[in-house]
Amino acid sequence: MSVPVSTTAPTPKGVRHHPALRELSYWLHLWRRTWRGTVVISVANPLLFLTGIGVGLGQLVGDHADPALHGGSYLAFLTPGLLAAASMQNAFVDSAGPVYESVRPGGHYRAAAATPLRPADILYGHLLYILVRLTVGAALFTAVATAFGAVAPTRAPAVVPAAVLAGFAFAAPIAAWSVTVDRQARLMALFRFVIMPLYMFSGAFFPLSQLPDRLEPLAYLSPLWHGVELCRALALGTATPGGTALHTGVLAALTAAGVLLARRRYHRRLHT
Repeated sequence: MSVPVSTTAPTPKGVRHHPALRELSYWLHLWRRTWRGTVVISVANPLLFLTGIGVGLGQLVGDHADPALHGGSYLAFLTPGLLAAASMQNAFVDSAGPVYESVRPGGHYRAAAATPLRPADILYGHLLYILVRLTVGAALFTAVATAFGAVAPTRAPAVVPAAVLAGFAFAAPIAAWSVTVDRQARLMALFRFVIMPLYMFSGAFFPLSQLPDRLEPLAYLSPLWHGVELCRALALGTATPGGTALHTGVLAALTAAGVLLARRRYHRRLHT
């Protein structure tokens, strides 16, 4: 008499109802190999930028202060904008290349799709991992900024989630696009022609009023501008209920739209 043998490993209680956590655990396991380097980079980058640009260039800007500085230093103006921009870049790094590699034949997504995990579970697990990475990066950046005196310790707790939201608003849309890409060169094109222009011209380094009149209205359409303004207002203590609601709403809407689009594209790509 033969006895049927299950080929499915037992599922720990608590994980059974949250299959996306299985995908999250995979990415966290990979991160265990590189987390020390991530921490070093997350501290070294803001340290170099704030020293070179914020302090060095800030001494020149201080003699010709703009009203947009709200009476503060250029370092205090730059830091929250740089934080939001760095969060966007981190979201690109964690959602573009990894998604592209994972969906290729023999990639992790293909293996995960052969398990009981649904495409949506794979997406949610990866996005949760990106959320963890963004939170760690924003917290370390803000800690360095606080040590520089660029962000008041009492305002830092509000700045971190704002920066995470600014980055996460890009993560899902980029994942939705990357899962359909068939050539790696397109990822670099996205970085060069979308991410970098947004990084430079969304108000992180200078007020948008300094742009030519024809370009200024276009810059206000940038999703990153909303993240920069949200972080800056919270860091400088100039936030208003209306402005906070507007910027948060735009970033949340972009996130939701990206998740919905990614769900559809993940389902289509991983079921073919």
